[in-house]
Amino acid sequence: TASQLIRPEMACMAVELARKKARLEDGAGSSSNVVSFNQQNFEQLQQDCLQNGSLFCDPTFPASWDSLGYNELGRNSSKAIGVEWKRPTELCSDPQFIVDGAKRTDICQGELGDCWLLAAIASLTLDHQILNRVVPPGQSFTSQYAGIFHFQLWQFGEWVDVVVDDRLPSRDGRLMFVHSEEGAEFWSALLEKAYAKLNGSYESLNGGSSIEGFEDFTGGIAESYDLQEAPPFLFNIMRKALRLGSLLGCSINISNSRETEAITPQKLVKGHAYSITAVEQVHHLGSPVELVRIRNPWGQVEWSGAWSDNSPEWTGVQPEERSRLDRPADDGEFWMSYRDFLQQFSHLDICNLTPDTLSSDHLHRWSYSEFEGVWRVGSTAGGCRNYSATFCSNPQFLIRLQNVDDDPHDGEDGCTVLIGLIQKDGRRERRFGRELNTIGFSVYQVLKNSRSNVRLGPDVLLRSAPAVRSRTFINLREVCDRFKLPPGDFVIVPSTFEPHRRGSFILRVFTEKHAHSRSEPEPEHAHSRSEPEPQPEPEYAHSRSESDPEPEHAHRSDVRTNGFSLQTCRNISLLDADGSSTVGLLEFHTLWNKIQRYLGIFKNHDSDDSGSMSSHEMRAALAEAGFQVNSAVIQEIVGRYADSSFSIDFDCFIGCLIRLEMLFKMFWTLDKQNQGRIQLDLQQVNRPRLVRLVLNL
Repeated sequence: TASQLIRPEMACMAVELARKKARLEDGAGSSSNVVSFNQQNFEQLQQDCLQNGSLFCDPTFPASWDSLGYNELGRNSSKAIGVEWKRPTELCSDPQFIVDGAKRTDICQGELGDCWLLAAIASLTLDHQILNRVVPPGQSFTSQYAGIFHFQLWQFGEWVDVVVDDRLPSRDGRLMFVHSEEGAEFWSALLEKAYAKLNGSYESLNGGSSIEGFEDFTGGIAESYDLQEAPPFLFNIMRKALRLGSLLGCSINISNSRETEAITPQKLVKGHAYSITAVEQVHHLGSPVELVRIRNPWGQVEWSGAWSDNSPEWTGVQPEERSRLDRPADDGEFWMSYRDFLQQFSHLDICNLTPDTLSSDHLHRWSYSEFEGVWRVGSTAGGCRNYSATFCSNPQFLIRLQNVDDDPHDGEDGCTVLIGLIQKDGRRERRFGRELNTIGFSVYQVLKNSRSNVRLGPDVLLRSAPAVRSRTFINLREVCDRFKLPPGDFVIVPSTFEPHRRGSFILRVFTEKHAHSRSEPEPEHAHSRSEPEPQPEPEYAHSRSESDPEPEHAHRSDVRTNGFSLQTCRNISLLDADGSSTVGLLEFHTLWNKIQRYLGIFKNHDSDDSGSMSSHEMRAALAEAGFQVNSAVIQEIVGRYADSSFSIDFDCFIGCLIRLEMLFKMFWTLDKQNQGRIQLDLQQVNRPRLVRLVLNL
């Protein structure tokens, strides 16, 4: 049958490639072309419910135990006793979606340990443009009400539109989780439900960092700074970040829960999220002073120290400078000196936004690149540099920095680069007992006389120090660092700390100037297009007698093999160029020479002389044989030819290389214009050699 002819993993790979191709062509997943999560179209579902006179019930996130949790909130948990799923219309007489705009009082924590998410939701109330992006306006419990709402969230490189019904977990007539202070406003509770759906359950939201939510609400890449250890040029970094449209937030740490929202003698609120709206330098009595403008989302309770609204320091500033700084009234926004900022506040977050998120033409924009990748056991899960036998098999990504920054924050020429590595689906996989991997990355400079279209090998990765690397390997969703690099080509190697740890990831690179980037070194042709035909040698013409030796590899002690399997013999039959169903003298001579050459390559990469080769050596062995292939192909090869211990024997190695060579030759035959791509019609697909090649898959 057709399903037997095509291996399932090849079919899955084809579907994934088609998805990526479609995404690139129509911009699916971008902020202007969001993807419907679970293929649920909000407008269509809403219209169907209105026509049927029914309220929406979400089959993909039902009002059941599975949606609530799997352990602490599982079916038999004491915390789940008495849970009822109720719609807002069942909880109060006049439910509202948003009243007079979103406010921090709309966000009160319930019984779930997701204060990190609530802090991120609170940050939405500070920027109405981003709020309207995440919480599409026009939703209500009156006009067009059908028990269905939707929210737009960023998730691992894609903007997705998440549909939810409005059945919410409650106990004794009250919401269990996020709720508004008055109890009648429900946008925050429904947003929390959408986020829970995206991550598999409410329980999956327990524990986290507000940066995670901040990124999922903006699509940006976030940096964190401990202000007690602030880098020397942080003021300039902040000023430049605001020019690039980044969002800046700061807070004061608390030592215990009693200090939450406690007000200091100088009217600052502990454990509270502030936003930074401006960074400027003024002249006070002729001397430069660095100032920071900060906003309290309460709209009141302002800093009362130096440079506050009515402080005497302003009298030493020229009137034109005072008017330029737009000193606010008592509206929650205030100025303070940068020195006081470092002393009074504990933490600074900078969320750098992608270019498509920014709408203002007055803002500069980051240049942005994004790559998807996989750590697959046996092929691309190589671990960190401590594991020299496997490190070189990790995925590699190239960036080319050509132009230095216009206004370097530290006064030195160079290229600012932000690199963020995110591992995917960590929260969703918690219910299966899988923890986050410990992740990090290294960045290697490609020497000027090196070829940038070839993967870096052990001669560079193991013998040269990386130009820069992540500050640490850590088991968080994301590792992000800022670097200053000289112009040139660099290869980023993301990895888990230990080898053989599977996972999927997104690698994002932000640069101040445009940077060329590529996800994989471009595969090169395996051999030249025309190979010299071997000439017949007389000694091969005689029939074999009893004194003739066995084939050289059949009884070798240095190669683990019992001879060629039936499948390998079928692969060898692909060398039957004339379709005679036999291997002739010239064809056998070609085959014998290939076997001898491939045997030498195989032994070169049998590092422990075990008679078999580690699957992590497969890419280097293929390169020595003349094949440059990308990580996706390596993963499929290892999945097909490696055994359960991720070893490849000589029999499988020969079968793989012969088939690869035939694939390359078939491609060259069909690529008559030498364009590096082909398009097949049905007649070409039915060519006998191509059919035989496909049947051998």
